[in-house]
Amino acid sequence: MQQIPDQMRQAADAPLDYAAAWKARTGRPVIGLLPMNFPGELAHAAGCLPTLLQEDDEPITIGQSNMFNFYCGYNRSIVDQTMRGRFDGLDAIMFGDHCVQLLGTADIIRAEKPDLPILFNQLCTVLDAGWAMRETRGTFSQIWKELEALTGEAIDPAAAAQSIRLFNRNRAQIRALYDLRRRGEVSISGRDMQAVVKSSMVMDKDEHVSLMDLLLRDMPRQAPGSGDLPIYLSGHMCHAPKPEIIDLIEECGIRIVNDDLFTGWRFVHADMDESLAPVEAMASWYIEKNRSLPCPTRAIKGKDWQDYLLVELENSGALGLVVLMVKFCEPHMYFYPEIKAAFDEKAIPHLLIETEHEQMPLEALKTRVETFAEIVRRRATALAA
Repeated sequence: MQQIPDQMRQAADAPLDYAAAWKARTGRPVIGLLPMNFPGELAHAAGCLPTLLQEDDEPITIGQSNMFNFYCGYNRSIVDQTMRGRFDGLDAIMFGDHCVQLLGTADIIRAEKPDLPILFNQLCTVLDAGWAMRETRGTFSQIWKELEALTGEAIDPAAAAQSIRLFNRNRAQIRALYDLRRRGEVSISGRDMQAVVKSSMVMDKDEHVSLMDLLLRDMPRQAPGSGDLPIYLSGHMCHAPKPEIIDLIEECGIRIVNDDLFTGWRFVHADMDESLAPVEAMASWYIEKNRSLPCPTRAIKGKDWQDYLLVELENSGALGLVVLMVKFCEPHMYFYPEIKAAFDEKAIPHLLIETEHEQMPLEALKTRVETFAEIVRRRATALAA
């Protein structure tokens, strides 16, 4: 069974190599997507491979002089990869704005790679405004036309509907794995769970669906256990946490029962409505997914991230919260004080870990995580007494 996560991890760890092999095999375009809101379904319906561009592990060198040092590691890595020619095999990059830094990154890519099309969609950020659905529908209609111009082929609405069904199936598969993991019926490490989700962001969707069918069928089932501390993992809006950080958390006797990571539940929690016309379904998906799982880059009256986390913590049976905050991630930095205040008020243990692209002092971090785990254990014992 471990062969399947390993195969997924191979694609997740080298997504551009996977994309190059796919392009050589099929002769079809590869579209790089920047997080978090572009619907891969649309690129797929155009006959392209949508691949979410990932931070890589290389030290940031030649890209360092092209952007500010206070940009987050994801943006600095994307710029560095651009300078190293890693994106030369892409046929276009598409994204919707959600971060000032990401806008700057797109401008740098335009300047360095003038022949690489950058298709940008300005998505509304106030999602309960009266004009939000109309504007979102118009944005996706425009991107539809731009993709047709890029590929030189019309996108059949029936093909778009089929892509929506396929992507929905893949999300449902990953959610089913989350449910099994949350209930303790399967044992899958955080590292492997990241490989499952991250590979779904970069692989051919039919191939990933087939692998998920095998994984769900063959994964050994077990009786729910209660040995490790159930913890909820939150944060990392754009890219995957470093596997060694996930390993360290679990090595301290912690079981991650759920998360709202972008390379996690945030990516798979919302489906598109298959009963709607494709553009309508995409617009509704964009609005509703950010309504059901609040994002610090979007605004909806009465929908706050801290309230969502408190409810999800209880629903998942987690006893504490670990927040992974990317250094210099402004949306997360601005919102975290609200989360901290809400959890302090409820006296729920929580730990903030600031992550970086560069090497982190894991031994010092391990001491902090072990201390947090002991606080959670003592609180659980006190509540049970």
